[in-house]
Amino acid sequence: MMTLPKECEGGIPEIVRSAAQKEPISAEQLARLVEKGKAVIPYNPRHDPEPTAIGEGLKTKINVNIGTSKDHSDINEEIKKMEIAEKYGTDTVMDLSTGGDIDKIRNRLIENTDLPFGTVPIYQCGLTLARESAIVDMSSDDIFNGIRKHAEDGVDFITVHCGVTKKAVESLKQSGRLTNVISRGGSFLTAWILHNEEENPLYSEFDYLLEMAKEYNLTLSLGDGFRPGSISDATDIPQVQELITLGELVSRSREKGIQAMVEGPGHVPIDQVETNVKMQKEICDGAPFYVLGPLVTDFAPGYDHIVGAIGGALAGYKGADFLCYVTPAEHLGLPDVQDVKEGVIASKIAAHAADLANGIDREIDDEISQARQKLDWEKTLDKVVDPEKAKRYREEKNPTEEEACSMCGDVCAIKMVDKYLK
Repeated sequence: MMTLPKECEGGIPEIVRSAAQKEPISAEQLARLVEKGKAVIPYNPRHDPEPTAIGEGLKTKINVNIGTSKDHSDINEEIKKMEIAEKYGTDTVMDLSTGGDIDKIRNRLIENTDLPFGTVPIYQCGLTLARESAIVDMSSDDIFNGIRKHAEDGVDFITVHCGVTKKAVESLKQSGRLTNVISRGGSFLTAWILHNEEENPLYSEFDYLLEMAKEYNLTLSLGDGFRPGSISDATDIPQVQELITLGELVSRSREKGIQAMVEGPGHVPIDQVETNVKMQKEICDGAPFYVLGPLVTDFAPGYDHIVGAIGGALAGYKGADFLCYVTPAEHLGLPDVQDVKEGVIASKIAAHAADLANGIDREIDDEISQARQKLDWEKTLDKVVDPEKAKRYREEKNPTEEEACSMCGDVCAIKMVDKYLK
């Protein structure tokens, strides 16, 4: 399935063996999943990232989006965001920069991480033209030259909105959505199709995209340009129409030996999350599913990291493989370093909760519980998702000489029962 370097004993590439060391399955099992397209390992040799597998039967992975805007462009802040995200457990990073020297920002970020690194090349292409003339003036060459530039810089995986087709745009026009298109890449291509009355080049020239992916060992993340932007629009005809096209493109990618995963919604109420996961897995023949949240209510701007964690935990339990984090700033503005921290921790909790439900990493919780039973605070707090915050609470709210916490104090439930059991 992949064109990867350094094969070793058994004919399994070294990066597959390395990725498998972090998973609940063997290297041989992972190699079979990758060969079938049920798992991907984003890996551009120009970057040479730490091998990380995403897909069926593996730990649920999370991605963090960072990046500048026209109004706020500080490369050092973006590096700090990336460092915070890595500290608290992200598995991949994507740069969605739209302001400043985008090429320089991308290259500096790639230089400063060993994690698989992703981008959305059409952002840079479209915004460059928007500031010179108009997004709808993009040519096919503009789009593909942008992709090539990102690949040459070492990007490991790219989002490409290949399912935004003329047919899908027609269904959008008839849909009566509350929020028509909230994907930036999807909006660029929708406007382009409507203005030029031509087919999306990423779809009509998909074979050329596959050739480029083969040349650079790019993993394709087939973007959901028509993902729902509100609860009322979830699982509607435009979303499903696009997903059917993406299922076709997954098959074509596999035929050419290209790794592909599929992006998913979006805003989805809790009762439709399982349906969306199962529908994607069926239509896309088990391709890894990368969900953006999902956000289970539109009610909580400022708290959307919690909303996304609720949806992400359920989606991961039901079969989603890859969660895109959501920060408290979602829908409100560009996230700062603290927003990134809160977003990645919420998403990490969701991924871990999903894994627990699927029988993975139970020993982590058991070790914490065993230490808590012994009132071994040092061991307990070293193993939690945010040790610094947990230790600060412990230090600020409890007398240092007390074994128990201030919530129960001298009537500590654990100490009381332990005394009489002994």
